[in-house]
Amino acid sequence: MTIRTRVAPSPTGDPHLGTAYIALFNYCFAKQQGGEFVLRIEDTDQVRSTAESEQAIMDSLRWLGLEWDHGPDVGGEFGPYRQSERSDLYKKYAHQLVDDGKAFYCFATSEELDKMREEQMAEGLRPKYDGRGLNHTDDEIKANLAAGKPYVIRMKIPSEGTFKFNDYLRDEIEIPWENVDMQVLLKADGFPTYFLANVVDDHHMQISHIFRGEEWINSAPKLLKLYEDFGWEAPVLGHLPLLRNPDKSKLSKRKNPTSINYYKEMGYLPEAVLNYLGRMGWSMPDEREKFTLNEMIENFDMKRVSLGGPVFDVDKLSWLNGMWIRENLTDEQLIQRFVDWKFNGEMLAKVLPEAKARINTLSDLVDLAGHFVGGIPTYDPALLTAGKADEDVIRQALQFFVWQLEGLRSFDKPAIFAIAKEVATFHELKIKDFLEPVFVAITGKTSSTSVLDAMEILGSDLSRARLRVALAHLGISKKQAKNIERAYREYPSA
Repeated sequence: MTIRTRVAPSPTGDPHLGTAYIALFNYCFAKQQGGEFVLRIEDTDQVRSTAESEQAIMDSLRWLGLEWDHGPDVGGEFGPYRQSERSDLYKKYAHQLVDDGKAFYCFATSEELDKMREEQMAEGLRPKYDGRGLNHTDDEIKANLAAGKPYVIRMKIPSEGTFKFNDYLRDEIEIPWENVDMQVLLKADGFPTYFLANVVDDHHMQISHIFRGEEWINSAPKLLKLYEDFGWEAPVLGHLPLLRNPDKSKLSKRKNPTSINYYKEMGYLPEAVLNYLGRMGWSMPDEREKFTLNEMIENFDMKRVSLGGPVFDVDKLSWLNGMWIRENLTDEQLIQRFVDWKFNGEMLAKVLPEAKARINTLSDLVDLAGHFVGGIPTYDPALLTAGKADEDVIRQALQFFVWQLEGLRSFDKPAIFAIAKEVATFHELKIKDFLEPVFVAITGKTSSTSVLDAMEILGSDLSRARLRVALAHLGISKKQAKNIERAYREYPSA
């Protein structure tokens, strides 16, 4: 049997460190045993999925040094490798499950389901699908289908007993069926959910082992039951520990930069980032901290993974990155890394149109446009509230701005300005007054090149990171955070 693992990211945002972490461990497991690694794009969310995000995922994984044997850009015998291109296959299998009595049609509207959940919560019950679709007679189902009534297909779940399975990392896990919902397999738009698409794809792509995050443990009964319903042999399943912030909370972009692009733009070496991810819950037999991808593969044993939540500490990553710079790069190689990173013609071509009208000597460029090649600027936090706006208003407006930027599909000047204008208007601020603290957060100065142009050139990850640092400078208490979140629920675009 060929050992074959996969990673199946959703192209709905920035390439996440968690995706790289899961990809790395699946990659090393397969390669250590002479197996294959598959990249599959889970783009069944047609509203949020973008080609730009898909490309960013592939670029970031390749930047780290991970390559795949099968994937949307390299092809392979199990393609296509985008789930949106396999929809007919999922529909076929969803209806097969209905025909076999393993799944059923549900014609309930979203309003009916909302009312169901409200009534359950009012009774102190955990919100859960109540199985109403199982009560339809064959004649009712035929009439609804003939009338073109929208439906979803749900899987049948036992109402009693427990489900047991052997986790590759955690041994036997037991989950009561009463905690498992009747999962939607095929949505009303004809697209599959995660569970159906991944089971069908993993079977057809002959995936032998699936290693995923521990947040998916409770969904394992649904996943493995689908294999049973189809009569297929299930892959070996294992759940890796979640990456944590230093305070032990789940690694989240609300607290730390989680995009791979952020670390690339900050000037971290891909070898160091991959090395550090490899230390997340795993260690070399000789406990050395610095190692290459090939050394990790050579010594890899998934059973050595520690199940305690590994802490992603940026300071520790920076220390390791410094080790790589000093110990692995000659001066000539380091020069080339600087050129590849920011000191190149492509970057200057973006910056010079902003700076040319303001410089009298070449050296002026360093002070005027240093924020384009710097990391997080340092400045007096008092500058953030030196304008006309009240500090509490600035704090809330900046937080709204960050949240809105997180959902921006195209990070360009017109789109950024539209969000800034909307946030300013909501807070009854003139756009100029709102952009003053944004200017300080992004450039570290009170005057420089256009802040909106700077944000477009810097990109989403670095811009949002600088804004989050500004919010940290302002400080947000628990009470203020709750008030801001409450206010954001009233925001038109929230």
